[in-house]
Amino acid sequence: MTTSPLPRFHLAVPVDDLDAARHFYGELIGCAQGRSSDKWVDWNLHGHQFVTHLAPTRTERVHNPVDGHDVPVPHFGLILTIPEFHELADRFRAAGTAFVIEPYLRFEGQPGEQWTMFLLDPAGNALEFKAFADDSQVFAV
Repeated sequence: MTTSPLPRFHLAVPVDDLDAARHFYGELIGCAQGRSSDKWVDWNLHGHQFVTHLAPTRTERVHNPVDGHDVPVPHFGLILTIPEFHELADRFRAAGTAFVIEPYLRFEGQPGEQWTMFLLDPAGNALEFKAFADDSQVFAV
């Protein structure tokens, strides 16, 4: 994982099983594990501080329509390069991961064209991974 000259974010999310989180974020996604306790684990998510906190209760999930798909809210993720995106999608497929929204090219031929995929971590947190062929399209209007 790399660090960026841009400001880094810190995000903490609830999980109901730290061992499952260690497998998903550490082994499947490839995040380096940092400090931890029996209640939380710090992860290096491409230079960002991401923390999984043991919290076994979940709240109701909401979806919003985007490009013909029901996008889970809240969600978080990373903007990757296109090769990184497809490599990660292949790792998820090989691991038998169920997608909320299968990897596909969203907004094809329009401003903001991007590869995207949505899935849930073992605790039910929604993640989106995306990739743009043209980085100037990240904030396209």
